[in-house]
Amino acid sequence: MKYWMIVKSGIERKRIRTIMTVLSIAVAFTLFSLGRSVAVAFNSEIDYAGKDRLIVSSRLSFTDGLPIAHKNRIETLDGVRAVAYRQWFGGTYIERSNFFPKWPIPPEYLDIYTELSLTEPERLAFKTNIQGMIAGKELADKFNWKIGDRIPIIPDIWPKKGGGVWEFDLVGIFTHSDGGIENEAYINWEYFDEARDFETGKVGTFVVQLENSESSQQIAQSIDNLFLNSQDETKTSTEEAFAKMFAEQTGDIGLIVNSVLAASFFTILLLTANTMSQAVRERTSELGVLKSIGYSDKKIMLFVILESMFICIFGSLVGIMIAFLIFPVFAEIAGGFGPNIEFSITILLTGILLATLMAFISGIFPAYSAMRLKVVDALRMN
Repeated sequence: MKYWMIVKSGIERKRIRTIMTVLSIAVAFTLFSLGRSVAVAFNSEIDYAGKDRLIVSSRLSFTDGLPIAHKNRIETLDGVRAVAYRQWFGGTYIERSNFFPKWPIPPEYLDIYTELSLTEPERLAFKTNIQGMIAGKELADKFNWKIGDRIPIIPDIWPKKGGGVWEFDLVGIFTHSDGGIENEAYINWEYFDEARDFETGKVGTFVVQLENSESSQQIAQSIDNLFLNSQDETKTSTEEAFAKMFAEQTGDIGLIVNSVLAASFFTILLLTANTMSQAVRERTSELGVLKSIGYSDKKIMLFVILESMFICIFGSLVGIMIAFLIFPVFAEIAGGFGPNIEFSITILLTGILLATLMAFISGIFPAYSAMRLKVVDALRMN
C-alpha cells in the first residue's frame, strides 16, 4: 500500500472515535452473523439428501391429528424400516416459567431415536409402566428430579377424562449421545391415549425411519400419494423442515430476523457515514495541503474511501470472529426452537461483501466532497 501512511494517519487522528465506530460495526456484524444463520435455516429449501428419518404430519396443519391406522399403511411401503408416532402434549409443571417440551410416544419410538441413551432397566420400565416418563439429564438436573419421582403436569391442550392433573412416574433419565438437547420429556403413549378426554386414536406426527437415506425424497412423495384425496391427507418432510414449520407458528422467522438485521445495518450505515463526514470536515486544511503539494483530486477521494473501507471491513471481521466463537452456545440454544443452524462460509463472504458495500456508501459522499474541495478554500479554513 503506497499511500497507507496517509490513510493510517486519518484513521488514528481520533482514536477513541475510530475504536467506538469499529466496535459499533463489530456488534452489528456479530448480530448479522448469528441472525443470518437463523434466517438461512428458516428460508432454505427442503433438502432430503442423506436423511434417514422423515416426519409425517397433516397436510392442513400440524395441529390436526392423523389416524393411528396410517402407521400400518406407511409400513407397507418399500424402503420403510420402522414407523413410530408422537403428539405435542403441552401442559405446565408447577408454573408457566417451567416450560419444557413433552411428547407422548410408544416404546418403539426409542428404537428409532437410538441417540436417546437409556439403560436397559430404564427402557423396560418405560415400556411396562403405563404412567412412565423419561426425561433428559439437563431437565432432570434443572428440577432436581430423581428416578421414582412423581411428576405432576397441569393440562392445557389435553385434559384428562374426569378432570384433574396428569401424574407420571419418572422411570428413566436419558442422555443424548450426539450432543442433542436434553431438556425434553417423553410420556408413555398408552396412558396418554386412554386417559385423554378427546381425539383418542389420533397422533400428531409419524416418524418414519428409512432403509436407505438416498431414497428419502421418493418415499416422502409415496407416503403423501398414499393418502392423497383422503380425509386425512399428509405432508411429509425432513425433521429440519418440520422443526422450521413448528417454530414458525408464531410468525415468519426468516422475515422477522432479516427485517431486524436490515434496520440495524441502516443505523450503522448512518453512524459510519456521519463519522466519515466529520473526519473529512476536521481535516479540510490537511486535505488542502495534500492537494497543494501535488496529490490529485482522485487520490484524495481514494484516501477517504480507503479509510472507510478499513474501518468497515476490520469491524466486520471482528464481529464475524466474535460470532464464530460464541456460535456453538448460540446454536445449542436456538437449535431447540427450529431447524439445524449452521455457521456456513457464505455468512463470512456475505458479511465481507456487505461491509464493502457499507464502506463505499458511507464513504462516497465525504470522499466526493473532499475531491471537490478547492485548495484556496481549504487553506483559508486553517
